[in-house]
Amino acid sequence: MRSKPKAVNLPAPTLQIEFSICLAAARKAYLIDALSDAVATLDIRALDAQLSEYVPRKYMGRIAAAGLRAELIFPVPIILQANPRLLAYYRLLLGISQKAFYTNSTGAARYKRMEDAGIIPVGADIKALSRELVRCLAELISGIGMRRVTRDLLDDLTLLTLGPQLRGGVNVKKGSVSIQAVFELVHMIVKPALSSATEKSIEVRNAAGRKVLIEFSADPDIVIREVIGKKDFRNIIAIEIKGGTDYSNIHNRIGEAEKSHQKARQKGYVECWTIVNVERFDSAMASRESPSTNRFYRLSEIVDGRTTEFSDFRSRIIALTGISDKKGG
Repeated sequence: MRSKPKAVNLPAPTLQIEFSICLAAARKAYLIDALSDAVATLDIRALDAQLSEYVPRKYMGRIAAAGLRAELIFPVPIILQANPRLLAYYRLLLGISQKAFYTNSTGAARYKRMEDAGIIPVGADIKALSRELVRCLAELISGIGMRRVTRDLLDDLTLLTLGPQLRGGVNVKKGSVSIQAVFELVHMIVKPALSSATEKSIEVRNAAGRKVLIEFSADPDIVIREVIGKKDFRNIIAIEIKGGTDYSNIHNRIGEAEKSHQKARQKGYVECWTIVNVERFDSAMASRESPSTNRFYRLSEIVDGRTTEFSDFRSRIIALTGISDKKGG
């Protein structure tokens, strides 16, 4: 007698959904979209002058013949100074992992702050860094063949390197990808006022000249505080991020957010926000179950950058921190 075939029961695509969120944030921070935004702020004549200086003439001609801009392949100082995090774009394009790139043996270890924090280290030789990147990328283009190079191919090559990088860090904490995506988004919003940054914290200077800290926190996930004195803070925003995609569990997640925000209220936080990663969302229900939450946002909406939810999120970050309303790249 034949045994009954085992039913197919595939796992939920939770990880891929989280990756899509983080990818959207990465595009704004240091992938090809961010490069386009940075170039839009530059004097094109100055950019072209540097490209002519740093990139061998034969490559400039081939790239122009292919209908591409040379900065899509080759970095020059004016670009890395406009957005230091774009070093990540050219690293990813070369297919080199962070672990292999930022080492003492390559000489690039000191430049890791550019990718992580958007800060150029004091004494950094951006000209030398650009020349070495141009040399390596010229080798890459020669190996691929200029006829095959398109904007889409360049984007694909960066994503081939980024994928393992995201997967390597995803299991550090449940929902860490979603939290990182929001942190990247806030980093982009406050970039014009940036003073310093690390992988876990950002410091900006507001219009009143005060320091504002944006930090990862255990509970809630991200906090924004203004420094009043040496050990005195004005607690501005507490953000709780629920990265789970299973709508059937939304009530539990909102309940968890409420507990976190109750603690935040006791610490004096002015605003408490909850960000969820589900599409079907009943804001009236959520408000009843988490009355401590001032604002609810959907993660997919705020990382899109073209939605009303993103506009509201950005406007409130700027207003509550008191920084300039100048848009960052």
